[in-house]
Amino acid sequence: MLKIFGRHNGNDCDGLSRRNFLQVGALGVAGLTLPNLLEARALAAKDGKQVRNKSVIWLWLSGGATHVETFDPKMDAPAEYRSMTGECATPIPGVTIGGTFPKIARVADRMALIRSFAHGNSSHGTATTWVMTGYEDRDMQKPSLGSIISKAAGTTHPGTGMPTYVRMGNIRSDGAGWLGAQYQALDPSGQAKRNMELGIDASRMENRRGLLRGLDTINRETDRSGQMEGLDGFEQQAFNLVLGDAKGAFDLGKESAKTRERYGGGLGEQLLLAKRLCAAGCGFVNINYGGWDMHGGLVRSITSRAPQMDRGVSALIEDLDQSGQLEDTLVVITGEFGRTPRVNRSAGRDHWGRLCTMALAGGGLRMGQVIGRSSRNIEVPEENPVHPQDVMATILHMYGIDPKLQFTSPQGRPTYMIEQGKLIKELV
Repeated sequence: MLKIFGRHNGNDCDGLSRRNFLQVGALGVAGLTLPNLLEARALAAKDGKQVRNKSVIWLWLSGGATHVETFDPKMDAPAEYRSMTGECATPIPGVTIGGTFPKIARVADRMALIRSFAHGNSSHGTATTWVMTGYEDRDMQKPSLGSIISKAAGTTHPGTGMPTYVRMGNIRSDGAGWLGAQYQALDPSGQAKRNMELGIDASRMENRRGLLRGLDTINRETDRSGQMEGLDGFEQQAFNLVLGDAKGAFDLGKESAKTRERYGGGLGEQLLLAKRLCAAGCGFVNINYGGWDMHGGLVRSITSRAPQMDRGVSALIEDLDQSGQLEDTLVVITGEFGRTPRVNRSAGRDHWGRLCTMALAGGGLRMGQVIGRSSRNIEVPEENPVHPQDVMATILHMYGIDPKLQFTSPQGRPTYMIEQGKLIKELV
């Protein structure tokens, strides 16, 4: 796996970001030359911070997946509380998971099941914000963890041009907040994909004077909208994709038919793509796999929804392990909250923020264990409660980033990214 060292940070390049990175669609207008771009990128990379060779694949189960039928079946609880889908044994003695995840159960020895993850909010929107940013921030100004990593490590990998932060599917509050638009995730399904397919016509290359003249024109026009700062960050990522070696990582056609079959379609393809992106230097990938708001008919719904997740996640963990990436890649499975411990009259479960769903795999952390314990009726943490900021602190520590990381706010004040998070000691 490539190292995420000396990433290019759009705010730390001696004023080069405005004059050397512009909209990809304007390449011909500006006469942008390859030597100019490479020079700018090399200079900018000097200011990058060193970050450990780590990546995160964050699988978001939007809608709020049940904690009971996923990773805490509690079959000794009363019938109206325990898992409605039964359980599957795992290689960890005495530990089971929900009955619709037999393949994940077989790789649970490479996982950590957190059965005491909670925050207390049962609203889709604010609960999502809390898990993604560590704060119950109704204005959504707090930066998400992926954006924090992008800011700390730099927005792109200097060797491959791979963006640090990529997303597949929209998740509320997965943005950069007050850090600025340049630290947003790149979405490979949108304009970025078209940018990657863009070629640079050598016949349209001009000298440095023409380059700067074209850039000045574009900057003046763009600055009228007040969006240049944000555009610089996005377009920097686009240029690095065009010029670097990252384009091939987005091509699943380079994988064997056997590998693609192992992962399956849908979510499986996204997980396989995420694995490829991390191997090429991506530091954080968000994947949204929704459909978990199961207020009624939960058994039928989860029986339909679970197979893609079971197949894809188990294939990902095995593949990362076999390829040697698991030590450097942390898989996080979570959602905005859990579901009510008592089954409702519609044979479903409602919103429940007092106990939530979370499982981890890899990242060089201590796996093959259960962390925390839920109460007898799976209602609240009974011991060792884990909160969103604790998860963030532990992940920052995994990257070699001080959990007491500060950035300067728009008001000019040094501001902690997380204020109360503590390391999950069982993992580190």
